[in-house]
Amino acid sequence: MLDLQRTLNQVKSDADWVSLRQVTEKTTHRRVRDEKIDGNSVYFDQGVMVEVLVNGHFGFAGTSDLTESGIKRALGKAVAMARSGSSQKVHNFTTAQRPQAKGIYSSPVIRPIDSLSAKEITDIFVDATKAMKVSDKIISRSAGTMIVETSFHVVNSSGSEVQQNFSIVSTDFSATSGGPGETQTRSDNGGLARCFQVGAEVFDRADILSRSKRIAEESLELLSADNCPDEAMDLLLAPDQMTLQVHESIGHPLEYDRILGDERNYAGWSFVKPEDFGNLQYGSKLMNVTFDPTIADAMASYAFDDSGLKATKEFLIKDGVLVRGLGGLESQARLNLPGVANFRSSSWNRAPIDRMANINLEPGTTKFQDMIASIERGVFMMANKSWSIDDYRNKFQFGCEYAKLIENGKITKTLKNPNYRGTTVKFWNGLKAVSENRETYGSPFCGKGEPNQVIRVGHTTPYCLFSNVEVFGA
Repeated sequence: MLDLQRTLNQVKSDADWVSLRQVTEKTTHRRVRDEKIDGNSVYFDQGVMVEVLVNGHFGFAGTSDLTESGIKRALGKAVAMARSGSSQKVHNFTTAQRPQAKGIYSSPVIRPIDSLSAKEITDIFVDATKAMKVSDKIISRSAGTMIVETSFHVVNSSGSEVQQNFSIVSTDFSATSGGPGETQTRSDNGGLARCFQVGAEVFDRADILSRSKRIAEESLELLSADNCPDEAMDLLLAPDQMTLQVHESIGHPLEYDRILGDERNYAGWSFVKPEDFGNLQYGSKLMNVTFDPTIADAMASYAFDDSGLKATKEFLIKDGVLVRGLGGLESQARLNLPGVANFRSSSWNRAPIDRMANINLEPGTTKFQDMIASIERGVFMMANKSWSIDDYRNKFQFGCEYAKLIENGKITKTLKNPNYRGTTVKFWNGLKAVSENRETYGSPFCGKGEPNQVIRVGHTTPYCLFSNVEVFGA
């Protein structure tokens, strides 16, 4: 077993600063389709990222060779890369961008993952797909999970030592119904949207069977539903759709590396400019958005980012005004703006970059039933099905799985193929009610960076009511 601190002490370098980050990760997939096992796999990954500071420039080299000689070779590559790149550096960095950190973090697990066998999980999933068989018109039923057990251990020449252990479970249940010339799929709050830092307690048989039966019934209901109308009206979004709305139209445009243009070749740019912070009325006064990696079971909670910056809750948007962006210490230094602890890497073989973590909409004061009662004519949409947004995260068009028509303060019927479109600032300035209760969802698959890095994000959001939104059927 690698002794990271001993290895750091033994490797010699003329770098101004050296860090070793060891990542160990086990990923388990289990899937059942139509009461039959569809897949079982376990993937194990381990390696070390060597990071150095030379001539005011950071260099990186990853290795899966965990011997002392393997890490020495990676160290040599990182130093050579940093020295070569320092002649073209965009900023003269110092160890101020790598503060000393000491601490331990572990996911809040009630019941360890290994307390439930593969057979026990599979049996629950077989029963879940049985529960979905509510009609002969249900033509496909699936249940699956991705379980990730991972640890990040960091030591560096500034005296830092951080150990963070994560237990992450994502589940996915879906039922597809079929009729003449049409299919409709309903999932459990969106594909893999139910993802949390949690243990085996998430596999509650009774709760899973109840949710599975409900989504099958709603899939069937969609077959005979009317298409979503095409008109501008009130739009009520459930937290499982607000997750994507927050992610795409708040999280990504506020990432400092996008604002700096670092991501323009791949992930895209941002309509937000540095001078907008403290000035832009991003949304209505009901809009309060936070970066909060301290929520217990949320997907992207942690104690320190990969620079060593302690993770704390910060307001990004306060009373509708943009006040802070999503940037780690490197981007903060380049922009001379305050940021957050979001300098994260996806694994041992990737350098950290600015990533959103838990980006949340703070709760309001309106009861859900009062929101329904206030709507003369509108649509209530749930669970994301499709999304499209431009490179600047300005114009967007999102589709949902399931919707209800609201007329004269009452829900009147189910609608299929619901979609809506808008532009970010106009849309958020139309926010006219925020519920007092929130729900947490997330995604294990937020992509960004060159080379690509897929990272985990979480979003805790209320039900939100927007005015005068263009909705339409597919």
